[in-house]
Amino acid sequence: MNLVMSIEKMILAIITTNPKKAPSGIAVFHCDNQEEMYKICSVLEPILDGIAHKITDEIMIIVKH
Repeated sequence: MNLVMSIEKMILAIITTNPKKAPSGIAVFHCDNQEEMYKICSVLEPILDGIAHKITDEIMIIVKH
């Protein structure tokens, strides 16, 4: 029996410069500016084995496809 569980098609993290626009219930990283937001995304992508997507100028998400 295969007990390996995989996470697919799921938002793993939200990275934002505007905490008021980020939902609760998921890992949210607050950044001071866009440069910091992009840096955190580039670090989190390989750690979470996900892909970063820009939603707005203030919000990016890391998604597992």
